[in-house]
Amino acid sequence: MPDVLVVIGAGGMGETIARRLAPGKLTLLADFNTDLLARVSDSMTTDGFTVETAQVDVSSRESVEALARRAHEAGSVSQMVHTAGVSPTQAPLEAVLKVDLLGVALMIEAFGAVIAPGGSGVVISSSSSYLTPNFTPDQAQAIRSSTPEGLLELPFFAPEVLGHAGIAYGLSKQANRIQVQAASGSWGARGARINSVSPGVISTAMGRLELESPSGAFMRAMVENSGSGRIGTPSDIADAVTFLVGPQATYITGIDLLVDGGNVAAVVSGRVPLPTR
Repeated sequence: MPDVLVVIGAGGMGETIARRLAPGKLTLLADFNTDLLARVSDSMTTDGFTVETAQVDVSSRESVEALARRAHEAGSVSQMVHTAGVSPTQAPLEAVLKVDLLGVALMIEAFGAVIAPGGSGVVISSSSSYLTPNFTPDQAQAIRSSTPEGLLELPFFAPEVLGHAGIAYGLSKQANRIQVQAASGSWGARGARINSVSPGVISTAMGRLELESPSGAFMRAMVENSGSGRIGTPSDIADAVTFLVGPQATYITGIDLLVDGGNVAAVVSGRVPLPTR
């Protein structure tokens, strides 16, 4: 029975992570975009990796649970990395909530039921979650105790309350961190771990699209005033994910690793002011 690596999201970051973790495993690559899946799968297969693909709608419980069942039937699910998401420039507020909030919750729950002992998972969040006002303790507890579908019914996630796709994105990503922390208990009961990674400004198709959006000037200012002084690459995130799913991180679970080159530090230290909406 092979070890199975599941990567949800076949974009630049997902493909880089898949290539980094795939050797010696059966890789199940999932995305909504079947053309993208075919391209990445063909490329990885040509390079000697063993790859299967599955179309998935992360906002659908039925679709997510079908993906988890397929992974479980294929072998021992040793690693799951969830990179799928949409940005405020790519999608309206309601879609951001369905993909970035509900989708992550469904994936954590479904794969928490099939992850193998000794296995590990990583959810890709975002450094924007550190630049969004924090949830109150009561709100954070409501997120922890909610069903995935119930998250969309929480009053502080109501579209009329949020008012802006950018706010929905940052709060969804902040909720991802809370969900991962809460899920570390149930994953731990199976002998598995789960963590999240919050990338900064990364040179992917999504990242470049955001740099060209109205928020691009703020993002460039963060990069220019950061300790690293550069935009991140998918390989930077793959390095962090490789560490978190690997044997050097067996005592790490339920945490978020901020991998942003110092972007958030540039803001919280006062070198870059937060924009006003």
